[in-house]
Amino acid sequence: MYSQQDVTGLILAGGAGRRVSGRDKGLIEWHGKALVTHVIQRLQGQVGQLLISCNRNADIYSAFGLQLVSDQREDFQGPLAGIESAAILVNTRFLVVVPCDTPALPGDLVDRLLAPLQDSSGHSADISFVHDGEREQYLCAALHSKVLASLSAYLDSGQRAVRHWYAQHRVTAVDFSDQQRAFENQNYID
Repeated sequence: MYSQQDVTGLILAGGAGRRVSGRDKGLIEWHGKALVTHVIQRLQGQVGQLLISCNRNADIYSAFGLQLVSDQREDFQGPLAGIESAAILVNTRFLVVVPCDTPALPGDLVDRLLAPLQDSSGHSADISFVHDGEREQYLCAALHSKVLASLSAYLDSGQRAVRHWYAQHRVTAVDFSDQQRAFENQNYID
C-alpha cells in the first residue's frame, strides 16, 4: 500500500489554450471559481505534494501557494513537456497527472489509479490511466516515478504523443465508467 506522502500530484495548466481562443484554461471561471481551483480542491486530500505546470500567468498561479513549474522546451510542446519539467521535483514513488479543466475529478481517483501500480503478483503496471467508458483519458494518469527517466529522450526524438510514450512501458487502463462525467473537460468560453 501507499501513503499520500508517496504521491506527487501535477496539474497540467501549461497549454496554449487553442480551443479557448488563447485563454489560459486553468483560469477560466466555472461555478464561480477558476477551473484550477476546483482541481486543486479535488486533489489536495489525495496526494502528499501538489505542483502546477503553467507557462504563463505565474503571478496568478503563485497565489494558490503551490510550487509551479514551466516547460523547459519552447513553443508549448504539449503535456509531456510539462511532465518533463516537473520530473526533477518528483521525489515520491508515484506521480499523478491531471488536466486543469476537469473540475469534477473523483474523490477516489488516486486510490483507483494507483491500485494497478502496486499489484503484489509481480505484474504491476508502470502507468495507469482513466478509461471513462467511452474513451481513454490519457492525462488523468498515475505513473511510477521511475518511468520519468525515459521522457526527455522521447521528447528529444521529436515525439509528442502521450499514448505512444505510455506504450513504451507497462501500461493499463482503469475503468471509471461509473464516474464518466467526472472527466468532462470544461474547456469552453461562455
